[in-house]
Amino acid sequence: MSLLVARQLACVKNDRQLFAALDLELSAGQLIHLRGPNGAGKTSLLRLLTGLSQPASGQVVFRQQPVFNNPEFQQHLIYIGHQAYNNPRLSAIENLTFWCRSHGVPVPDDLYPLLAMLGLVGLEDVPVGHLSAGQQRRVALARLWLKPAALWILDEPFTALDVQAIALLESHIAAYLQQGGSVLMTSHQALSNTLNADFIELEYLW
Repeated sequence: MSLLVARQLACVKNDRQLFAALDLELSAGQLIHLRGPNGAGKTSLLRLLTGLSQPASGQVVFRQQPVFNNPEFQQHLIYIGHQAYNNPRLSAIENLTFWCRSHGVPVPDDLYPLLAMLGLVGLEDVPVGHLSAGQQRRVALARLWLKPAALWILDEPFTALDVQAIALLESHIAAYLQQGGSVLMTSHQALSNTLNADFIELEYLW
């Protein structure tokens, strides 16, 4: 049975139709790579799939229940948007502690090993607003190691990351898929062949 299903989705933004009659099914252990040019509606589609926006027509369901205003769905989801959405005045430790508490996730006794693995040694207590774009992205991606979830929806997760960080994230995604997790993501860069992704192409509608 499919985990996440979209049927006949249509999206209109600023009086322009981005896409229509879009169908999508995502199963356990599956990775879908959503591709398309800027302006084709990739981020808008992700917002519909996460329940943050409502479609002009069509429906999105998670385990056969609509995703919009569905607290149970949110418990099983990790969504990381194109923006990192860290509080720039808080440190990495403080940001992740706040995120865990906001999402009902137990706060680890020690977050330093995770941040060290992500290449943030010595920066754990620095306000995130003082970090580089790549370092801020790593703080946001640390959430993928903190919350058990059935579904990850990721909007350009490789943005501003170096080669080592991309390899680490791809390895984590591969392990998550092997454990039965599901991933839907956008990325302008090619994914490693080891991830065995399926593809959906969005076209720009002039």
